[in-house]
Formats: sequence, structure tokens, C-alpha cells
Amino acid sequence: MDDDVLTTLKLLIIGESGVGKSSLLLRFTEDTFDPEQTATIGVDFKVKTLAIDGNKAKLAIWDTAGQERFRTLTPSYYRGAQGVILVYDVTKRDTFMKLENWLNELETYTTRNDIVKMLVGNKIDKDDHEVNRNEGLKFARKHSMLFIEASAKTKDGVQCAFEELVEKILQTPGLWESENQGQRFQLGSQEQTRGF
Repeated sequence: MDDDVLTTLKLLIIGESGVGKSSLLLRFTEDTFDPEQTATIGVDFKVKTLAIDGNKAKLAIWDTAGQERFRTLTPSYYRGAQGVILVYDVTKRDTFMKLENWLNELETYTTRNDIVKMLVGNKIDKDDHEVNRNEGLKFARKHSMLFIEASAKTKDGVQCAFEELVEKILQTPGLWESENQGQRFQLGSQEQTRGF
């Protein structure tokens, strides 16, 4: 592991097919947007290092296919994840209505009870919204999730979604500290020591 990297985090991006999971990932990792983005086959994977409050975290971000036919990959995909971004399309109510199914799957297969969850309402650049911001916020609060609306096309909210998720994970040492016993780190103005 790189000396200046505090930890490596496994993040997942889940949600229905066509909600923009791959577009969010590409916007965050490569600052690109492809309006002709094709559906993910199986699983895609990207790595990016992010600095939060002076600490660097290496992010291993897993992007899954939303189609049912790829669900056999699910158990291994969820194993060991510290954070998840659950995405819906604000212009397609059915993608919002299926969020409960994705949360149930997450609960079934995740190996951590304290996994940090971020709900992202994507495609806010479009005019024909079927899900308003308050509905997303209410759903996120009900399920103890962070929430943001975003647009992979215009960049709005994308960086913030990943940064807030990682910041929350780093504030939950039980999610990642076992890999880095005995190192000193600082979160904000609060210095802590692990390894006790």
C-alpha cells in the first residue's frame, strides 16, 4: 500500500439498468461523459485516490450491471464493501420504486452492518422529473442514508457524492481500521490513535 494512503475502501454503485451508474463512475474517475454509454456487462471496476481532510483514501469502485440476468454475481460483489451508492433516475419513477429491492439485496449480501449508504438521484439536468427532491430526501432519511441529487452529464453533485460517502466512512473507524492497525491519523481537528 502507498505510504501516504490511509486506507483502501471498497465502494459499490447499485441501481436499476439505465439510471447512470457507469456515467457517474466515469464522471468521477475520469471526468468524462458519454451520451452513448452502453449497458454494463457484469461488473466494471475503477480505482481513484481521494483526499479527505488531509487523508488519502484509495477507492476501489465497483459498478454493477442493473439487469436481472447478472444477479448471480451479486454475493461476491457485496462482500467487504464499506460504502454503497444507490442510484435512481429522477425522470423514471419506476427506478425510484425499486430502491427497496436494492436495499433488501444489500442487506442480504453485505458483510457489514455499518456500511455507509448514499442515495443519488441522477439526471437532474433533464426537465421531465418524475421524482422530486423531497421524495428522495424522505426515502434517504427513512433508511439512514446520505442523499444528493446529481447529473453525470453536467457534473453537478458527482464529486460531492463520493466525497461525502468517503468522509462518512472515514468517520466510522470500525469500517476500515483493522487494515491499518497502529497508524496515527487525523480526521478534521480530531487526532486519534488506533491499535488498542
